[in-house]
Amino acid sequence: MTQKVPYLLIGNGRVATHFKHYLSLLNLAYLTWDRQLSISDLHAKILLAERILILISDNAIESFLQTHLQHKAEICLHFSGALNSQHCVGAHPLMSFTHQLYTLDIYQKIPFIIDENAPDFSFLMPGLPNQHVRLKKELKTKYHALCVLSGNFSCLLWQKLFTSLQQEFNFPSDIAHSYLQQLTQNLLTHPSTALTGPLTRGDKETIDHHIAILEGDPFQGIYQSFVTAYQQLQREKNE
Repeated sequence: MTQKVPYLLIGNGRVATHFKHYLSLLNLAYLTWDRQLSISDLHAKILLAERILILISDNAIESFLQTHLQHKAEICLHFSGALNSQHCVGAHPLMSFTHQLYTLDIYQKIPFIIDENAPDFSFLMPGLPNQHVRLKKELKTKYHALCVLSGNFSCLLWQKLFTSLQQEFNFPSDIAHSYLQQLTQNLLTHPSTALTGPLTRGDKETIDHHIAILEGDPFQGIYQSFVTAYQQLQREKNE
């Protein structure tokens, strides 16, 4: 009988590249397939794998499952943070994946958010030591929205600052790095008191000047929306 390989990774994007690297660092065997290879190659590899990881775009997962895996018995997982699938178990890695590969220590610290009714994590992803928690399917969209709001959208704010400091003020590109590092540390060590600045001081005059100076800037509305959100949170807190 042919010895099966622990994992078959479907896709060749950023997440797939990171996970291939992680499995290699753990000395776990895996196969790969992407659209540049033949369908017959895919079907042959499906038969050789114990776990199939669908690491492709969210909107392509369901059609791929129905086309190629609808009647297969192998354990199938997807890493989407937003998709609820009846045909595949969700296991979302709560991490940002850049073009640069990470160290083993970083990969091992990635928490996985798995479906509430999923099998044991050690069964789903054998050989991985990662922390994991379970999430109800009806809460998944809210969970993913908050991940995008905090992680992806904050990235836009920092990119705005870095670019403006360099292009508008002719400052060194890294002059705000220590600011970002300290803010991150404050959030990690004292999250409830990490927020500082005119919002926490109730400095309406400064806030009004900020909003006015951003006239014509697409980030003016973002500034105003944060002020509105903070004020609503304070009202709810004091009720």
